[in-house]
Amino acid sequence: MASGTKSNKTPAKSAAKSGKSGKARPSVVATKPKPWGTIIAVVVVVALAGVVFGYAYNKISAKNAAQAAVEKFVPSDTNKDPSTQIPGVVVKQYPNGLHVKANQRVAYDQSPPFGGPHDQAWADCEGVVYPTAVRSENMVHALEHGTVWIAYNPDQVKGADLDKLKLKVDGKPFMMLSPYPGLDHPVSLQSWGHQLKVDKVDDERIDQFITALNQNKYEYPEVGASCGSLAAEGLFDPANPPKFDPSKPGKDAIPMSGEGATNQGAAESQGKATPTAPASGKSSAKTTTTKPSS
Repeated sequence: MASGTKSNKTPAKSAAKSGKSGKARPSVVATKPKPWGTIIAVVVVVALAGVVFGYAYNKISAKNAAQAAVEKFVPSDTNKDPSTQIPGVVVKQYPNGLHVKANQRVAYDQSPPFGGPHDQAWADCEGVVYPTAVRSENMVHALEHGTVWIAYNPDQVKGADLDKLKLKVDGKPFMMLSPYPGLDHPVSLQSWGHQLKVDKVDDERIDQFITALNQNKYEYPEVGASCGSLAAEGLFDPANPPKFDPSKPGKDAIPMSGEGATNQGAAESQGKATPTAPASGKSSAKTTTTKPSS
């Protein structure tokens, strides 16, 4: 019996132990950590994309604005002289085809001159940078052929500033650059019947003037005339051009009316440089100036 009783108690203790050890344990759910690295990478990429897009948009907008600004000064049938929109431009009417000899001077009404009687030989104007001042009578003839002449005061424009002007001219068709001693502004631009004087080589009006008047068929008289060198004909050598004369013209100088000059007429449009008939009549020059920007 003793052994039986002992035997009956054992299951109870076992049950108690079993019950104690068999309590339900709380379940543990594993949560994955957030991929902060990926999130940050995505945010950075989106931010960079926004910056790139914004930069590209601004560049395109600026380019379009710049293009629109340039197109404003491109000549057309409805906008024949865009230079009139440029503050400070002086416009005058001059008779063309009035030629003087190589030993004659013209009593020009402007300095630098931009129209009126001129030498029968034009200055080479195929993007030539002249290191020394050139006789005005030859330079004016090149303007008659559609050239833009940039003159500068050699005492005021040097070094990097001069290099900027050279870049606008060197090798460019119907462009010339030369020093002009005694010039009353650092830079002066001339085309036939037009002039603009500025104080800085970075002035945006310089490019506007060139765009508006370089080979502007509506504003120069001898459309189609040559601008090449006459060195072979012995009339003008760009390597050794006639020198600029800073002295005041004498009483024997040809007046702006053209009296004493010869009239080349239509022969100029064919690139000829031989004078034909005497000139007659007087210049009826009319001057218009657009107000400089303040």
